[in-house]
Formats: sequence, C-alpha cells, structure tokens
Amino acid sequence: MDERTLRALIDAGAVKKIRIIANGRAFYIEAEHLTSSVTVHTTAGKLKTWISLDAVARWLKNLGIGKAQLELAKWQPDQKGLEL
Repeated sequence: MDERTLRALIDAGAVKKIRIIANGRAFYIEAEHLTSSVTVHTTAGKLKTWISLDAVARWLKNLGIGKAQLELAKWQPDQKGLEL
C-alpha cells in the first residue's frame, strides 16, 4: 500500500492500528485495517523504510496518526545496511 492509499484509509476511518516495526537498523510501518495488515510501500513498490524513529513519528504525525505500537524485537542499531 502506498502513502496515498494509506491516507485515504485513515480518512475513511478504516485503519484500526499502526505498528512501527524495527528490522535490522531500519523501521517500517504495518497498518491494520478491516480485513488484514499491510506494509507501506513507496510509489515504486519498494518497502518504505526509515533509519530513525523520529523520522517515522514525524511521517505518521503528518498523516494524522497520533498513536502507534512499536516493536523492537529485531532492532539492531549497529547493523550495517545492505546495498541492493
């Protein structure tokens, strides 16, 4: 799901929960809506990731989200990023 679709679901009140998930040294977002959970992607179709938690929080705040669950189990802040 891209940002525009997520924004439309938020405006419609269909998003029930937002999770910020740490994986390696990056964070990504999973949105739970009426029937399933989906990750947020860029318009190019790649997983949208952030390196800092404050950047994710600002992005969510700009979408109108004031509450999110944070999952840090797989967070490795010192892990080197992969060049793909």
